[in-house]
Amino acid sequence: MQISPLTPAEEHLMQLLWKLNSFYMKDVLEQHPEPKPHQNTISTYLKILVEKEFLSTAKEGRVFKYSVAIPMEEYRKFLQQNLIENYFENSNEFLKMLIEEKMVNSSDITQFFEVKTTVVPVIEERKQENPIAEFISELTEHKKGKKKKKKEKKKKK
Repeated sequence: MQISPLTPAEEHLMQLLWKLNSFYMKDVLEQHPEPKPHQNTISTYLKILVEKEFLSTAKEGRVFKYSVAIPMEEYRKFLQQNLIENYFENSNEFLKMLIEEKMVNSSDITQFFEVKTTVVPVIEERKQENPIAEFISELTEHKKGKKKKKKEKKKKK
């Protein structure tokens, strides 16, 4: 399913609907802050949001029960991706703008990306092993063995 952008009025209503998650139209009218829009206005917006597949409906008797079909997090990701694709060349440029406009501190970023290390005890057997040294010795032993065999063959001749 492809997400389409919302108008400012639709997005404003969706902010309320995401909090309700599952609701009837009367719930929207009750929860909407003042000044409350007319019932027909809410009904029209709900119909548009169903068409855009942001809401799903289930008929219960004579009324519809609405449910959110696209979670807020999914729409947020859609908006972020559109913002970066349409207004910035890449995410680095976006991050640079956030730092320059002092919307994000560089110290916050370093804290976020700080590498967390854990100490793992070394087993005695592993302490003595050195995989690189073993590999090199295997390679050189093999060659030394061949050279010895060649020398022995020459001596026999």
